[in-house]
Amino acid sequence: MKILKNLLNFYLNASIHVALAVYAFIRITEQYLEIPYQQNVGYFVFFGTITGYNFVKYAGVAKLHHKSLTNNLKVIQIFSFFCFLALCYFAYFLPLKVLFLAIPFTLLTVLYAIPFLSGLSKNLRQISYLKIVVVALVWAGFTVLIPAYNANLALDYTVYLLFLQRFLIVVVLILPFDIRDVKYDAISLQTIPKKIGVEKTKRLGLGIMIIALLIEYAINANDISKNVFMIFFFLTLLFLMRSKINQSKYYSAFWVESLPIIWSVILFGFHKFL
Repeated sequence: MKILKNLLNFYLNASIHVALAVYAFIRITEQYLEIPYQQNVGYFVFFGTITGYNFVKYAGVAKLHHKSLTNNLKVIQIFSFFCFLALCYFAYFLPLKVLFLAIPFTLLTVLYAIPFLSGLSKNLRQISYLKIVVVALVWAGFTVLIPAYNANLALDYTVYLLFLQRFLIVVVLILPFDIRDVKYDAISLQTIPKKIGVEKTKRLGLGIMIIALLIEYAINANDISKNVFMIFFFLTLLFLMRSKINQSKYYSAFWVESLPIIWSVILFGFHKFL
């Protein structure tokens, strides 16, 4: 049992789970835009997510405690290095235009972790309300614009609506994390729950998801996709409304981040058997 728990913790701490969620969003985009499976894009973003998230989470820790790193963190560093090599391998097979499009989103990820403001003491993560916007922009960019651009689709009305919907969905998926972190975040970090309270944050999330639902019916998606989105819609609201400051260790880190994976599995299951 202890081995399984350690494996689960490594799976979460090494950002494999969040990378699968991002990968699931790419597969959903392919379905919505009716573009073929893009292996190189999928793996490029998957390994890039692991590399980027681990850089953001552990860069500061490694710098401060490089001589006394725990064995777990050392393993995650080695794992991240091999994921970076895999990222470079799959990037080699992508067109230059796709890599150039990825640059601004990659830069946002780097600036999210590295201080460059106020005398090099603040990063994007420490600017009030900007944290959630940056994360949502990066997720939406890599899971909507990159696959569409790689498939040589025109960035038209449908693509931009899907981008906006994805941005809004990611914002809502971040809210349970921000609710959890109210007791950990510094006073200077004004997240939405710290500014307006937990209950108002939940109502805000409900309003955002309703907008995402309206966009779903504006996108030229088929009835199966819309029905599956309704399942995802209610699951997301369920987890948002049940979020609290003192939540279990795996509530947000595992279950909330599983929602895009669940959406993808149900969507492909419906399309396969119906």
